[in-house]
Amino acid sequence: MPAVPAGLGWRQKAALAAHLFKAVARRHHRALEPVLRQVVPPAGVVLDVGAHAGQFTKLFARLAPAGHVHAIEPGSYARFVLATAVRMLGLGNVTVHALALSDRDGEAELVVPIKAGGGVGFGLGHLAGDEPARKALCERVPVTTLDRFVSRLGLDRLDLIKADVEGAEAALLAGGRDTLARFHPALLVEIDSSRLARAGATPADIWSALAALGYQGRRLDADGRLAERAGDLGDGDYLFRAPAAG
Repeated sequence: MPAVPAGLGWRQKAALAAHLFKAVARRHHRALEPVLRQVVPPAGVVLDVGAHAGQFTKLFARLAPAGHVHAIEPGSYARFVLATAVRMLGLGNVTVHALALSDRDGEAELVVPIKAGGGVGFGLGHLAGDEPARKALCERVPVTTLDRFVSRLGLDRLDLIKADVEGAEAALLAGGRDTLARFHPALLVEIDSSRLARAGATPADIWSALAALGYQGRRLDADGRLAERAGDLGDGDYLFRAPAAG
């Protein structure tokens, strides 16, 4: 069983128990299953980057029972919830990785905000950027690039990358050009202009980088509906596919 994160007060430990219960007992994103089933085959390989408490991880594990899900989460609080839920649910096709993906190797500071009531905003954990100081848990985490991570895994296929990394999406994609060109995976990417700005990037950085690799993106709403036309429709979740992927 993963170790409980250090430095938590009693309120935060109580919240941790509640977060763990929700991670194990609740199913989210059910409406997205039909569209995601189109890009995650039963033997598919998925990278869940910014796996947080594992709600998408659980969904991907169901969609790819004969495949594998690599759940990538640098934060110790979120990773405790994630890894414990994976173990309790017996998800043998999931591996949890303790690192962040960006455009470089090394280490970075992960900032996890503390909410007004004292709870840990672990779903908002992000690599330190240009932002005003606020109450937060901070920890040093290892960082590598998508290309090096995939090479280390020795993958021979990659069907989907989900990226919800609180503004580091552009850096993640910049560090994964070879992987995207080789495998043409589908991409489920959160685009949030304010969070990208915190990391020194813009939505245009994502759109231009993916267009150069032949990708087109369509906005995906919480009900599983894809926008009728491809292109930038403002902040939101986008499903990108390359023509070579069909």
